[in-house]
Amino acid sequence: MPLDDTSLTALWWAVIFSGIYHGINPGMGWPLAVSAGLMERKHLALPKALGMLAAGHLLAMLAILLPFSVITTLLIWETGLRIGAGLIVIAMGVYLLINRKHPKFLARVHPTRLALWSFLAAMAHGAGLMLVPIYLGICAVDGGEVGHLAASSLMSGNIINALFVALVHTLAMTLAGGVIATIIYFWLGLKFLSKTWFNLDAIWALSLILVGIFGIYSAHAGH
Repeated sequence: MPLDDTSLTALWWAVIFSGIYHGINPGMGWPLAVSAGLMERKHLALPKALGMLAAGHLLAMLAILLPFSVITTLLIWETGLRIGAGLIVIAMGVYLLINRKHPKFLARVHPTRLALWSFLAAMAHGAGLMLVPIYLGICAVDGGEVGHLAASSLMSGNIINALFVALVHTLAMTLAGGVIATIIYFWLGLKFLSKTWFNLDAIWALSLILVGIFGIYSAHAGH
């Protein structure tokens, strides 16, 4: 069933807000950008670090979304795929609620390899999975389209959608995290960061569960 303009707009806002949410979450790396700027004592070190974090996050989003852009051409399985994706996201959220420990391998990544760290952190925390139900909703199509040409056109469109979703989400994340990092770097300092560190692990896990439920509901509702 094709999306109406209101539903499509709401889904794109969900992409933006999920990016802001990821950016605010310190687990996605903005404290590392602050540390890099303070340690190197160069103003340019901060935007450079944020850029590296953004690059890694973008690659992680694409690594999750691009495979789905291909399998969404299987129109007869569209509802099943969306429900399956929702269940995977819920399972990831439940796992993170049960297992609160941060993956040890992230601590072994050298601090200068921020892009690699960001990619691994996003994958380990299921950041890309959070976008899947939203992305599949954006890609909802009329099941009446059939044939090789329709499938080819659909695949191309969905790949473009995946790129736009990943870019918009990463831009929102970088801007949100960048604002916080800039305020702390120029005005508050690392001491403030160490005293006011906050943990969003439980909220992160619950948000994954809610997004998964939303994906399953929207698939059943035909949106």
